[in-house]
Order: sequence, then C-alpha cells, then structure tokens
Amino acid sequence: MSNRFPEVVHLGAEHGVTGSAHFVRANGMNILVDCGMPQQGESALSIPEWPVRPSEIDYLFITHAHIDHTGRIPELVRNGFEGEILCTHPTKALLVPMLKDAMQLDDMDEGAIARLTRAIDDLAWGFEYAQEFELKNGIRFKLGEAGHILGSCFVSLRSDAPRWAITFSGDLGSNDNPLLPEPDPPDPCDLLVLESTYGDRAHEGKDQRLETFGRILSRSLEDGGKAFIPSFALGRTQVLLHELKFLATDPGLKASFPLLSVESGIPIFLDSPLSLEITEIYEKLVPFWDEAAKRRLRKNGSTPFDLENLYAAGRYGEHARLLEMKGPALIIAGSGMCTGGRIVDHLKGGLGEPRNDIVFVGYQAEGTPGRRILEHGGRPDAFVQLDGGKIPIRAGVHAVSGYSAHADREGLIAWVRSMGDRPGRIKLVHGEPAAQKSLSERLGALGYTVG
Repeated sequence: MSNRFPEVVHLGAEHGVTGSAHFVRANGMNILVDCGMPQQGESALSIPEWPVRPSEIDYLFITHAHIDHTGRIPELVRNGFEGEILCTHPTKALLVPMLKDAMQLDDMDEGAIARLTRAIDDLAWGFEYAQEFELKNGIRFKLGEAGHILGSCFVSLRSDAPRWAITFSGDLGSNDNPLLPEPDPPDPCDLLVLESTYGDRAHEGKDQRLETFGRILSRSLEDGGKAFIPSFALGRTQVLLHELKFLATDPGLKASFPLLSVESGIPIFLDSPLSLEITEIYEKLVPFWDEAAKRRLRKNGSTPFDLENLYAAGRYGEHARLLEMKGPALIIAGSGMCTGGRIVDHLKGGLGEPRNDIVFVGYQAEGTPGRRILEHGGRPDAFVQLDGGKIPIRAGVHAVSGYSAHADREGLIAWVRSMGDRPGRIKLVHGEPAAQKSLSERLGALGYTVG
C-alpha cells in the first residue's frame, strides 16, 4: 500500500451491529459510507466527535436503506451536510419513506419532516450496479449487488494516483434469499471492511427453513392462540409474505401444514403502515428481483405478496381492534427487535398468554427487548421491560435462523474468497465481539490478514 493510503475512521458499528458509519479521507476529499442510527444498547461517535464537520463531507454512500445504515442522515443534513448522497436506484426509492417514518417516531412536526425529506431527496442520486463511475480527484466508485435487501450494495472505491482500493461490504445476504439476486463477487482491494453479524454461526438451508417456519407456525396456531412475528418493514416483511404464500398455496406444503393454507380461514395481518408502503414499492421494483421471482410473476400473473387471507392494518383503529381480537391469527408487525412500533402493543397484551407464540426471524441485538425475550423465554418467572412495564413471558418463544438477511460465517468467507486475489487487509465491523473473534480466527486460518 502507498504511504498515502486513505485515512479510514469507523464512526459506528466497529464493535457492534448497528449505527454503521465509516469515514474516508482520500485524495483531498471527505467521504462517508453509511450514516446509521445505533439501536438500543449500542452507541456511535457523536457528530461533534467526527474528524470533519458535516459541511466538509463531499459524498455520502448508502449501502442500503435500513435505519441502522441511514437513520442519522436527517441529523447530518441539519448540521450542514450539502454533499451528494450516492446509492442504487432501489435504495433511492426506499430512502425517503424509511427516513420519514423514523422522523415521525422522533416526534418531529410535519413541516420539519417535509423540509428535511425534500432536502434529502434532492441530494440523493441513484446509480446502476456493476458500473464504474468517476468522482473527483481521481477517485472512482462501483456499487455491487449485496443480496441483503432490495437495493443493497457494497461500495468499491479506488484511485490510480496514488494507487489504492477499498471495499465496504455493507450488509451481505446469503445465496438463497427469496426475491434477491445473489451477491456479486468483489474486485480485489487493499482494504476490505467486512460485516460480521453472523460470523460465529451457520444458518439453516432454504428447504429446512421453510419446513421449520411452517412447523413452528402450525404449532403456534393449533391451540387457537396468536402467533406474533416481529419484522423489519424493509426486506424481512416482504420475504415472509413470499414464504407464507408458498405455504398457503403449494399443494405439498398445504398437505403438510393445513392450518397455513388459504382454506383454513386463519387470517394473516400485516400490522404496519410502513411495511405496507414498502411492499408497494417492492412491487414496482420488479426489474431488481432475482430471476426466479420474475419467472414466477410471469407464470402466475400475481406478486408474491398477494395472499387471499392477508389483511392490512394500516390505520390505528384497525391496529386497536387487532389487540382485542381473539386467535387463532398470525400477526406481522414492527419493529424487528421489539424496540418500538406496533409489535410492542401486541406483546404487552399477548406475551403473558401461554397459548400465544412469538416467532423471531432475524437478528436480535444485545440490549434489545427481542434479545431479552429470546434468551429468557421458557424460564420460570421470565419477563421483559416494555414501555416501562414488566411483562411476563409465558408465550412460546421460537427462532428461525434461516430467514436472516445476513450471510452466515461460511457465506461471508465464500464471498471473500470469490474476490480472487486476497485483499491486503480485512477489517471486521458490524458484529458483536464473539462473532468478530470467530470470523477473524477462521479467516486467519485461511491465510487472510485480519486487523
């Protein structure tokens, strides 16, 4: 590497799984990769602690639209950022709805939200995958398919004079995520900044996860209770709807899991205004789906989100009626880690009922209510704090790891190896210490330099 190699400072998610933000000073320019909001129990450097003021940042790259990668953009703009926001076309379509929802949760007034969303939309530009584009001062960039959610990408930055190359993985998906193309192989680089969320574990396979999902939901509904699925509005909810349609309509699966068939009459409720909005956007982004999903759309003439027994609960009154409704029913609601949103209302009233169940289908960060429920469910006198109240956990607690939007350890290693030439160095981020340690040891045993 050149002695003029860029300065890289990790502003968030260096030792945790949320709040991703990475600063690069290179060729006389200041570049930010992601500007995420830390979730409960985690932290990131405050803006006054950053190496530069927001007004001095030339470019902000967004790897995808999840709030733990974008949630501080409003704060960045309020503090003087006027540079360009660079992302893929789907992320551009998803960015403003996600940030608008986050700002509403922060109790901002409608006028301030409207002004900020207009400013952010004006600064944001969408780019194609796998094409190289010029910045300034000799820096080029390319966005690669990351397979995490629709629009997710990894970011490759490079320069010829001085010569250097850095790749930020963003969040990487597995090779069998419904609706999503597989991650592209990355170009060789001097420094690879690699996520490590599931660096210490393996996921279930595609067939196994659908079987597990169907079995858990069937058992959850057979005693007449409610099954609650905390789900992220962007990405996870759309995958779940895709899988539920399979379970409800495939002849073989209907025979195995009759309670999940359309004929059972058991309703599925999507209790999330943001999820409904995001799902509508997904339906308009068909060109970015994987080929299998496109073929099914051409064959069936309907999207994976069309279920006869699916009901939308967009308005608050509909949500309130759901809280009073008796089971059996399947309820999908946000947030995915139970840190807020409508799922909290459901759990406050439903966790204490043994006939109910909660089914986790994604990562639960340390310090979140979801993590507490997952680790303590089934114990005598287990409880969780929700909205300041102590809620007993008597409902069944289940986890289906195969629906994680993140690659597991072997998936991460396979992606690194697909680079061909070894990166000069790998820096692990976006993972808890145990996950980073496990992945570091595995990569080190394969001859990679990690640190």
